[in-house]
Amino acid sequence: MNRREQIRSAYRFTGNNASLYDGMMTYSTLLGKAICRLVWNMDGEKNIRYLERALSGIPEDFSGRMLEVPVGTGVLTMPVYRDLPDADITCLDYSADMMNAARQKAETAGIRNIRFVQGDVGALPFDDASFDAVLSLNGFHAFPDKEAAYRETYRVLRKDGVFCGCFYVQDGCSRTDWFVRHLYVPKGYFTPPFETEASLRERLSRLYRQAEVVRVEGIACFRCVK
Repeated sequence: MNRREQIRSAYRFTGNNASLYDGMMTYSTLLGKAICRLVWNMDGEKNIRYLERALSGIPEDFSGRMLEVPVGTGVLTMPVYRDLPDADITCLDYSADMMNAARQKAETAGIRNIRFVQGDVGALPFDDASFDAVLSLNGFHAFPDKEAAYRETYRVLRKDGVFCGCFYVQDGCSRTDWFVRHLYVPKGYFTPPFETEASLRERLSRLYRQAEVVRVEGIACFRCVK
């Protein structure tokens, strides 16, 4: 199964355990599609496009050590991990509820090469240069200490390793900015300050020897090589 097919199959992969969050992230339910269109100005094709770019740093035959932080409910990545039987995958999240949802998806799919760790991205419980790849989907806009998150994800990545993923950036879509400012921040879902596409490209270029940033509406997708 190629990456686009994995993304398309993500919602079906949840079986009967899909949540509102899962439906939104996968653009699969009526309410999820409505939220994506209203808040994120995303249709189905844009949703797939940004996820393809965000996951582009993980080869379809990846067999190294990988950290995903945060794992969330696992709805976007468990279909990918099912097709990476030779990889050594660690999934970390601060939320026990989110992590348990991801663990259930992995168990249902029979994925055995994953360990789940509850922890803080700002103080990762791993040695320096522990991973060949670090993946972070839709997490940095919520992290309260973003400087520590950048520092820690860099620290645990080995030389020549890949850091990739995506998150919200401001000034990419005015509609999204309005909802983030008036709903997501007051509710505590997102935590300022936020990057712009330009500031993220500049930051990652300072940290990594290669850094690529592509924006789809209000989501910036990145792929970096240490």
